[in-house]
Amino acid sequence: MSTATKHFPAWAFFSLVSNGILMLAVILLIWQQQKLSIFSSNAPLSVPVSQPQAVAPELGPRHQLNYQQWVDILKQEANVAAEKRPQRLSIMAGDSLSLWFPVELLPEDRNWLNQGISGETSRGLLQRLNLFDKTQPETIFVMIGINDLIRGVNDEVILDNQRQILRYLRKTHPKTQIFVQSILPHGAEDATWEGKEKLLAIPNSRIQKLNQQLRSIATKQNVKYLDLYPLFTNQKGNIRPEFTTDGLHLSPAGYVVWRTALQVYQQGVDR
Repeated sequence: MSTATKHFPAWAFFSLVSNGILMLAVILLIWQQQKLSIFSSNAPLSVPVSQPQAVAPELGPRHQLNYQQWVDILKQEANVAAEKRPQRLSIMAGDSLSLWFPVELLPEDRNWLNQGISGETSRGLLQRLNLFDKTQPETIFVMIGINDLIRGVNDEVILDNQRQILRYLRKTHPKTQIFVQSILPHGAEDATWEGKEKLLAIPNSRIQKLNQQLRSIATKQNVKYLDLYPLFTNQKGNIRPEFTTDGLHLSPAGYVVWRTALQVYQQGVDR
């Protein structure tokens, strides 16, 4: 997943928030799934530890980095977080979906360390989890797997890597709340991503089955499972067009939905 979503201006966010009916439906769906009560937060605005997605990817220098250069930068940023120990630190670990999560849409009641790399696989993430060993996060959110599917990795390998990722995080960060997030659906025949034929070879029904197994792994590893999949699907079982830019990457509306889910699930755990 090497093509990243484009950065968007702040006004786009406010125009999306004005669509109260859509957001209310999302919140009610999450509430129904998790049986959580939703409360507003009065926590002060926090400053993210890392802001790699603040620059438009097609123009920013980071878009030109190779994989090892990305790893080196993320290691430096993790070292800063380990040294400064910001309060209420949350880590996002994954691929470009996490990497390009807009700073202005991240929940504001915590500090964020973004450890996403565009095009990342479950194997790649597993091999670099030690980059943030010395940090003391309150929460870690993991989303990984779609690039494995695109590259033809079989389900058992993906699930085994996910299992090892969660096992490592649970052992290394025993006091941290760890969330593994479901793999999101894609746009199928409606996708405009340059690798559309690769998406068409991955039925969304296969992703659903993978997510079911991932939920089971999360339970056995004593981590939380954040089921985003049904929040993004339409009646065909594909990602809703308004939540994606190309059938693979997320639009501003998609990130608003994701943000809402992060807030609701986190509040349920905190209570």
